Amino acid sequence: MKLILLSLSTVLIVTAQAPADYSSATAYARTFQATLHRNIEKSADKLPAEAFGFRPSHDVRTAGELFGHIANAEYNYCAIVAGEPNPNKISIEKEKKTKAELIESLKAAFAYCEKAYAGVSDDKIGKKVKVSQTERNLLGLMWYNNSHTNEHYGNLVTYLRVRGIVPPSSER
Repeated sequence: MKLILLSLSTVLIVTAQAPADYSSATAYARTFQATLHRNIEKSADKLPAEAFGFRPSHDVRTAGELFGHIANAEYNYCAIVAGEPNPNKISIEKEKKTKAELIESLKAAFAYCEKAYAGVSDDKIGKKVKVSQTERNLLGLMWYNNSHTNEHYGNLVTYLRVRGIVPPSSER
């Protein structure tokens, strides 16, 4: 009986944390974005400070550089989504070194990006925007950003597993 109550309360807590909204294309993009942000923030929290300098191979980023790269990319793509100049003027990947600095930078980048996504409604998703040398519609850019972030979360999973840490997406 105790196990059933514990299981039921766990299901209710998990369900209450993040209700998924799949009611529209933009809602789905925001839901996926929120999941990615949560997983990456929790990964940064779980990784010990000394592991932010860990590099699984000589030719890849350290864990800290990877977190910084994710933050930079979130600013870059979401500034285009928001239709404004990028507010981030530094290379987080190169300039921020400590766990605390990188987590602060991630949270700020994620908050900025969540605000940018919130400003896009389904009637605007077809709007064309310039991304480097190409042109995309807003929904395509939002999904490209989510895909890029998800790709690097996959990298982080390896960094965590190598250190014996269960990734956030596997602990639920």
